Formats: sequence, C-alpha cells, structure tokens
Amino acid sequence: MLGIPRRYSHFVFGAIQSGLTCLVAAAIASLPATAAPDFLEHWLASWLISWVAMLPVVLLAAPAIRSFSLRLTREP
Repeated sequence: MLGIPRRYSHFVFGAIQSGLTCLVAAAIASLPATAAPDFLEHWLASWLISWVAMLPVVLLAAPAIRSFSLRLTREP
C-alpha cells in the first residue's frame, strides 16, 4: 500500500470518512443543478469546499466521539 505508519491510521480514517461523507452531502446539495450542464463542476467544487471544512472537524471530534461511544456501551 502507501506505507503510511500504522500510528497515523486515525488520520487516514478521518480523511477517508470525511471525504466520503462530504461527497454524498455535496451530491445531495447539488441535486437541484442536475439539469444544468455544469453539474459535475458544481458538485466537485461543493465537495472540495465541504471536505476542506470538515476534515479538521472530523479529526478533532473523532477521539471524543470514540470515547463517548465507549462510555455508552459495554463488553458482553
């Protein structure tokens, strides 16, 4: 693969997760422009802007969310 050290896996996860989430959200937000010839350009621009905004949020929130979810659950 890319050879990224395992200790950075949470950053890789956050980048992939935020990218996928923003891709779907940008597609949904761009649906009104599907008839327009520049749909793909609009969608990709929306995705890039939302991904750049969400990546730091996901990376900073992920540890807190993981900790909170562990407090809400228990081992069998």
